[in-house]
Amino acid sequence: MSDYEIHDIGAMGAWGEHFGGFRPETSKQGRRVVDHELSMSYIGMTANAMLPGEEAGYWHTHDRVEELYVFLDGAGQMGLDDEVVDVRAGSVVRVGPGVWRTWRADPDGDGEMRWLCIRAGGEQLPRLPDDATRDPGRAMPW
Repeated sequence: MSDYEIHDIGAMGAWGEHFGGFRPETSKQGRRVVDHELSMSYIGMTANAMLPGEEAGYWHTHDRVEELYVFLDGAGQMGLDDEVVDVRAGSVVRVGPGVWRTWRADPDGDGEMRWLCIRAGGEQLPRLPDDATRDPGRAMPW
């Protein structure tokens, strides 16, 4: 049996309807911890949605985890240590260990801010994937 899973988190427009989080006491509307729904070991991902003006309400940092925020819809700001940066659909923000972070959706926005947060820790990835094997002779399945 192959080692893969397929899981449907729904269209972006439905992300705000999901109630979830890492722990029951910190769960909230618009957060889905996808890696808790799949058997992921080396990376994690949340799918997030915030209404205009909504904010995280807390700062956090990680000792070992690197995060990649991929903004897909809407606009807002991220607090990164002592700076505030604007984010919008198409923004990609890497945040390393030890950096304090928080975020909010633009109070004047006309729709939800939606993003994926991809988390990883452990070994540094090689610049070029050195564990890949290609098979140029294998026929395409379609």
